[in-house]
Amino acid sequence: MASATNNFNSCAQVGQGGYGTVYKGILYDSTIVAIKRATEGSLQGKKEFLTEIELLSRLHHRNLVSLVGYCDEEGEQMLVYEFMPKGTLRNWLSGESNENLEFGVRLRIALGSAKGILYLHTEANPPIFHRDIKASNILLDSKLTAKVADFGLSRLAPALNDEGTVPNHVSTLVKGTPGYLDPEYFLTHKLTDKSDVYSFGVVLLEILTGMHPISHGKNIVREVNMTQKSGTLFSIIDSRMGSYPSECMEKFVPLALSCCQDKPEERPSMLEVVRELENILRLVPDAAEIDSSDFKSKYFSESMPSSSTRTKTASDDLNVSGGYLSSLTLTVTPR
Repeated sequence: MASATNNFNSCAQVGQGGYGTVYKGILYDSTIVAIKRATEGSLQGKKEFLTEIELLSRLHHRNLVSLVGYCDEEGEQMLVYEFMPKGTLRNWLSGESNENLEFGVRLRIALGSAKGILYLHTEANPPIFHRDIKASNILLDSKLTAKVADFGLSRLAPALNDEGTVPNHVSTLVKGTPGYLDPEYFLTHKLTDKSDVYSFGVVLLEILTGMHPISHGKNIVREVNMTQKSGTLFSIIDSRMGSYPSECMEKFVPLALSCCQDKPEERPSMLEVVRELENILRLVPDAAEIDSSDFKSKYFSESMPSSSTRTKTASDDLNVSGGYLSSLTLTVTPR
C-alpha cells in the first residue's frame, strides 16, 4: 500500500474524515484504487472495519462500490476500493466541481443510488440495512454512475426468532449521521429498511436544493416542507440544475417528502422509490436510456405514461398536489 501511494504522499490524498484518510493509489498491475487508511483512534473501530470487509466481499451490484482488498497487520487497517474519479455526490452539490449537475443527471444519480439500496434490502442474503445513507457516501465514477459506499455501520436483517417468524427490525444502539437519522430509529433504537428510506429521502432533498441536511441551525426536511406548504419552494431549489419538465418536480418533491415521513409505515419502500424515480426520469427530454430491463422484469410490469416536455425554471410556480403519493399528508416535522 505504501508503494501504491508513494509512501502515503500527501499529493495522493483525495479525502479525509473521522475514520482517517483516503488516498489514490496505483497497484503493481496499473489498477487505480482508493485506499482508506484508518488512523489510530479513528471513528471506525475494529468491528466496523471487519463488517465492511465481510459485507462488501459478498455484495456485487453496479450501484455498490467494489472492495478490491484490505490490509490488517502491523497496527494498520486499510480498505482498498475501486477508484471513483468523480468523487462524492456531496462534493458536487457543494459546488466543489467546476461543472454543474443538470436535473436529468441528478435524477440518474438518485435512481442508481436507490437501486443499490434496493439490492441491499431485497437481493442480499440476508438483507442488509445500510444505516449511513448520505450524499458523501454516494460515489460517482467517470460516467457519473452512482455507487453506494461505506458499509461500516451496516447491519444484517434479523434472523428467525423463537416463534419462527422474522422480526421487522433490529434493536441496536443508534448510529449514523445527524441530519440523516430516522427519527423513529433515534427514539426507539429499532432499525428497519424504512430507516434507510428516510436517509435517502434527505439525499433527495439535497439533490433538489443543494443544501446540507443541517446548516446554520436549519434542517433541510423542515425547510423544504415549510416552503412547499407556503408555495415558495422555488426559492430554495438549486438553480444550478437548470430547467426541467414541470411534471418532474410535481412528482419528485412529494416522493422526497414521503420518504421523510416521521412514521415508517407512511414511507414508501425502496422498490416504490425506484419505480417512481424511473417514471420521473422518463419525463426528462433527451434523457439517456435507462438500463432498467432487468429491474422491470424482476419487480414490475407497467406501461409508462406519456407526457409533455414543457419546462419550468426557478421563477415559475409549483403545484405538487397531483404527483406521487399525493394522498399523503406531506407535513413533516423533524424531531
